[in-house]
Amino acid sequence: MDEAPQGLNIPRGRVAKPRQSVSILLTRDGKNGVEVLLAHRIPTLRAFADFWSLPGGGIKDFDNKTGNKLASLENVEKEWKGTMAAILRETAEEVGLAIGESSVERVSMRLRHSIIENPDQWANAVDSNQIPASGNMISHIGTRTTPPFAPLRFCNRFMHAHMPPGSPDPELLDVGSEFDELVWMSADDAIKTWESGNMLTAPPIVTLLRDVAESLKNNQQNISAAINELSSDPPSGEHRIELAPGIECVPIRTQTLPPATHTNCFILGERGGDRIVIDPAAKTDDELEYLQRRIKAVLEDGGNILATVFTHRHQDHVGDLSRINEMYSAPIWCAKETFEVIPNYDTNRILKDGDILTLKGPSGNKDWKVYITPGHCPGHICLASDQYVISGDLAVMVGTILVPSSDGNMDDYIESLRRINALESSMLFPAHGPFTHQPAKLLNRYISHREGRHTRVLEALNQGMNNIEEIANHAYSDTPDAHPMLKVDQTLSHLISHEKAGRIRKTTKGWEIIV
Repeated sequence: MDEAPQGLNIPRGRVAKPRQSVSILLTRDGKNGVEVLLAHRIPTLRAFADFWSLPGGGIKDFDNKTGNKLASLENVEKEWKGTMAAILRETAEEVGLAIGESSVERVSMRLRHSIIENPDQWANAVDSNQIPASGNMISHIGTRTTPPFAPLRFCNRFMHAHMPPGSPDPELLDVGSEFDELVWMSADDAIKTWESGNMLTAPPIVTLLRDVAESLKNNQQNISAAINELSSDPPSGEHRIELAPGIECVPIRTQTLPPATHTNCFILGERGGDRIVIDPAAKTDDELEYLQRRIKAVLEDGGNILATVFTHRHQDHVGDLSRINEMYSAPIWCAKETFEVIPNYDTNRILKDGDILTLKGPSGNKDWKVYITPGHCPGHICLASDQYVISGDLAVMVGTILVPSSDGNMDDYIESLRRINALESSMLFPAHGPFTHQPAKLLNRYISHREGRHTRVLEALNQGMNNIEEIANHAYSDTPDAHPMLKVDQTLSHLISHEKAGRIRKTTKGWEIIV
């Protein structure tokens, strides 16, 4: 790792083990064709706040035990009993619908609250025939696993049930709901709304909606035939990770700063149009093969790869260029400092602050503006569209960003944070870990945190401390468990930045304030 102090042993980050979960896609016959039910998660939730989602949740031990006991699920295959019990229970809780053998019934609000307080109440209600619970109308139509860069991951089974005519409408919980809105729309309209940037939803749901829309098209909008097609061979495994319209993520396992485990290679642009590959960091056979599969899919879609862009020169961002060049041929675009570690050919391009990268696509042109954002590394760049920012190592949702004393600059770093924050983008895509749809919240936290530490370093000097360890202990008094080597190196970065700005100087006795 380029940014880590020399001699520091960086352990390999541990990829989180996926938890088992299940969701259900409910459909109905609408006025203009088949409609799907989407649920909007309230903005105050800790995870996926403000996202459009599906009813569902984790598969608990209770569900596995209950699934094996319920007489109404005796015809369900053993390995699916817990999954079926979980989705039947969640559907009853979250949207007030009890799915039976051939009909759907309303679940009273009183019973829903009692189920939330004690899941046994759901099993008791089913056993006593208060509500139905059957897997007869439910099909498995896909399985998706959260990308490996996430600290919390799920292996989610997507189920489907079509609401018969005359079924009750789904209903929000009156108190304590994770959702604040339920909406019916066609799968095509949902995809169009997402592609316009007016709907947040997780990549697996985008993939699911595309699968359903395509299957409906293949089967003349016949929902039974479409679901039979999907359930006969439910899509699973590797798929296109679309984090936002025109932004595909290819998480590549790298030796990077834990808790991060991967570097996010991004492929920008619409399918069938101009594309840019950002930070292809693959070096091992497995990761190079994964990248090659994603590049192959781009080319098979009719994509034209304009260039490879590197956000900066650190080696957890730059892959095996000779082998990557065998996958596709495209010039490299990056800041001049990055070309110090990358072979420079006549076709390559030095990116400058303010450059506009235009990607032509089926729906029009998309401009990405280059921002030179030093601090973490000389020549570090971010790319920003009218809505989104590809932020490299500017800020991450999980873990931290180092500003190395060797070639970083804390003042420049803080200014870079301010500059990108001023763009007021709607989403920010870091090079490590998950993205955020609240960039201002993340960047303001970084700015406040780094400015506070910058100030505490000066406080230490004003209090007569001039030894690096003393200054570091004072500056990191809010995080006493910080790694000693990282703490000292980051403090040194603050000191060097203050020195370059003319606020302090280094003498034979140590550091001191310039009066």
